[in-house]
Amino acid sequence: MCATCGCSGTIALDLDTGLAAHAHEHEHEHEHAHGHDHAHEHAHEHGHGHAHALEQAHEHAHDHENGPPYVLDHRHMHEDGTAARTVQLEQEILGKNRLLAERNRGWLESREIFAVNLMSSPGSGKTTLLERSIRDLATQLTVSVVEGDQETRLDAERIRGAGARVVQINTGTGCHLDAQMLGRALHELQPEARSLLFVENVGNLVCPALFDLGEAARVVIASTTEGEDKPLKYPHMFRAADLVVLNKVDLLPHLTFDVERFVAHVRLVNGTAGILHVSATRGDGLAEWYRWLTARPARNAG
Repeated sequence: MCATCGCSGTIALDLDTGLAAHAHEHEHEHEHAHGHDHAHEHAHEHGHGHAHALEQAHEHAHDHENGPPYVLDHRHMHEDGTAARTVQLEQEILGKNRLLAERNRGWLESREIFAVNLMSSPGSGKTTLLERSIRDLATQLTVSVVEGDQETRLDAERIRGAGARVVQINTGTGCHLDAQMLGRALHELQPEARSLLFVENVGNLVCPALFDLGEAARVVIASTTEGEDKPLKYPHMFRAADLVVLNKVDLLPHLTFDVERFVAHVRLVNGTAGILHVSATRGDGLAEWYRWLTARPARNAG
């Protein structure tokens, strides 16, 4: 569960097999067919949800099968060292995630699978861009997708309709994917060697930036229907990007969006990321996007 926002409750669904793997079931340790172990701990066995009432004015740290432990931060209610404990647990969460991300990265690299983490706010057009990319790259690459949403399998159905194998991860109240979720999805999906794997993260410009999944590259998709100041408002997300894709440029004649100002704001927080201007519907800039994908750029671990 996310230390920042208290999210929880993941369900992974393989649309090809119809099999669902539910989180929060039991303590176990299993070996994955892809060569690494994931140890899953469970700190409690009770049936309540995790929308705890404020009167539960104490600190909880749970270890979940499909997500890291979390903290209900009551710094506004305690002056007895709670804040320091919260920071410590957040560090433990991210440390555990980094270890699992390295396992994912090693497995992916050993099979020459290029994994791209797609991140954006809701409505930026990343699913539309993904659908178009799958269709256009069908003759060049085998593409598979891990689809992250809080609820429904609507986007996964769209991805499967475009011709790619897909595993849906529903995070419930969760606002991001983490390395353990991706490891489990890889076990279900078993992407082909030397293929392209897209991970469509949950629509959110905050928490996904904190969690390394083991991907080779991070892409942040923004759109002209959003403000030019998004890079300044969400600097951690844009700072984490290897590539920033500005989508929906076909709408520019109808908007007041200032592209040069947006680019300048990206450069204030990230001086090295590539920047592409595309229209997933009209096709502008997609040739450059496909060249970037097939060139298989790499990023440093973590």
